[in-house]
Amino acid sequence: MNDITQQGYVRTDVTPDGVAHIIFYHPNHNSLPSKLLSELVAAFDAAGAREDVKICVLRSAEHKTFCAGASFDELSAIEDFETGHRFFSGFGHVINAMRRCPKIIVGRIHGKAVGGGVGLASACDYCLATQYATFRLSELAVGFGPFVIGPAVSRKVGVSAFSQLSLTPNDWQTAHWAKEKGLYQEVFDTTELLDDYLRRFTENLCSCHTEALRELKQIFWEGTEHWETLLHERAAISGRLALSDFTKAAIARFKAK
Repeated sequence: MNDITQQGYVRTDVTPDGVAHIIFYHPNHNSLPSKLLSELVAAFDAAGAREDVKICVLRSAEHKTFCAGASFDELSAIEDFETGHRFFSGFGHVINAMRRCPKIIVGRIHGKAVGGGVGLASACDYCLATQYATFRLSELAVGFGPFVIGPAVSRKVGVSAFSQLSLTPNDWQTAHWAKEKGLYQEVFDTTELLDDYLRRFTENLCSCHTEALRELKQIFWEGTEHWETLLHERAAISGRLALSDFTKAAIARFKAK
């Protein structure tokens, strides 16, 4: 496997007032190989268990892209169903970790989001974005679909908008479209304006009753308790399709660009 799949990092910076900034980075447009997916799960589990953490902020760093989704280097190396199932389950594990986390999670979406990156934004409880946070679900273009992240995306934008995103894998949607559909709650002209609002928003949340926030989090996610099983099953669909000649050829063409 290409060493690039072992690059990148996930770190958690906790402010004195109790905001845990969970930050991920990968040199390939902030894509997410299995290593980083596992580290994100650990980061959300750890932040959720810390008494000094009141709010979580999910953000990426060091690149203008928020998240390019799955690692194509790792995806192209899949040669059997078990490996594919395990790889796609990684996104399900992150979404479930965010769903289970008892702390409100605020997404800071500063740039483009593709595929799994849209899934991450959808699994946040509240999303703040810049006008540059365009996005698309590109999975169908390479031979499978947004099966694992689908429940999270559909929960936020509705079945109709999810269907549109799924069936137009080459079309970029604007941040303002995302706000209209409920994926982003606020959209700002610049990163500076985004960060200023994010600071004030999280300060206000940190002043709220912690137990009330915890109860709200549970209410927000009512009806998703079966996702542990559902996302595992969805990963199996992706894992199977990733072995097809269509998908392997499509990924090879993408990497050759």
